[in-house]
Parts: sequence; C-alpha cells; structure tokens
Amino acid sequence: MTFTEQYKQDLFDALNKIDLAKIEQAIEWLKEARAAGKTIFTCGNGGSASTASHFATDIVKGASYGRDTRFRIIPLTDSLSTMTAYANDVSYDAVFVEQLKNFAQPGDIVMGISGSGNSPNVLRAIEYANSIGCKTIGLTGRDGGKLGPMVGLNIQVPVPHMGRIEDGHMIVTHMLAYYFMEEK
Repeated sequence: MTFTEQYKQDLFDALNKIDLAKIEQAIEWLKEARAAGKTIFTCGNGGSASTASHFATDIVKGASYGRDTRFRIIPLTDSLSTMTAYANDVSYDAVFVEQLKNFAQPGDIVMGISGSGNSPNVLRAIEYANSIGCKTIGLTGRDGGKLGPMVGLNIQVPVPHMGRIEDGHMIVTHMLAYYFMEEK
C-alpha cells in the first residue's frame, strides 16, 4: 500500500470513530443559539485556529447569507492585534479568555478546538465560559486531554495522529455548517 493509500485508509478509520450523536447534539445547540440570538465563540491554536476561523466563515456567510434568521459567531482567533497585545502584555494563556470577558454572556456557546486537548489558552477560555453559564463544545483528539472532561459536549477524534485529528475536526465543522446550509 502506498503512503497516500495508507493515509486515506487511516483517515477513514479515524472518521469512523467519531460519535455522530455528539455532532447531532451540537447541531441542536447551534439551532437553539441561533433562535435565541446567542453568540457562538470559537478558538484554537495553529491548525485549530484556522479551523475555528474557517468554521466561523462557513456559519457567518454560508449558513446565514440570504436568511431571515442569522447566526452570531465570533472567532476569537481573528483579531491578531488583540491576541498579540494580550500575549505580549499579559500572557498567551489569556488571549481567548480576556476576549470572552468582554463579550460572552450566559447561554452563549464557546467552542474550543485542541488536537491534544491541553492548550492552556483554550482551557482557560472554557473554564471561564463554564463559570458564567455558557454551553461549551470541545473538538479534541487522542484521549481528549484536559479539555474533553471540561466541556459540556466533547466531539473527539480518538486517534494519535495530529494530521488525522485536524482532518476530522474540519469534517466535523463542515457537518455542522453544511447542516444549516443544506437542511435548514
């Protein structure tokens, strides 16, 4: 088997391990948030930051454009000046939680994306979100790390390979976004 054939097979195996019932639950939470005018916040580091931004774009444009009922979603990863100000002046661990302190309200949704489940800045954001009564979703990999048990809903890609974890997270976010683009 070639490298690419093996990668594809391992990716399919990883995707088959994702609990689809948890994705269905996330869809319900997103429906409720949209109906109630609640805000959804996303965050992550590295590739997960890109996934957080990509998901927000899919929701803000694809799942909202031309519709009477629109989503409110903010990727905490997208204000580079805000992130670097907090990273430089406070700590990198504060880059997401401090933004949430400005904007998050009880009943909002905070989605933390971390392949390892151990990103300190994501953990701090989720800890704060939980403390003020937000619903929390984690996209994790491996054993879920510290993030898995912290969130109200953990959507896990339970494999050790970071590439396939990140691939799985992108597919999960597309399932969520395209539900609203194609179904409702």
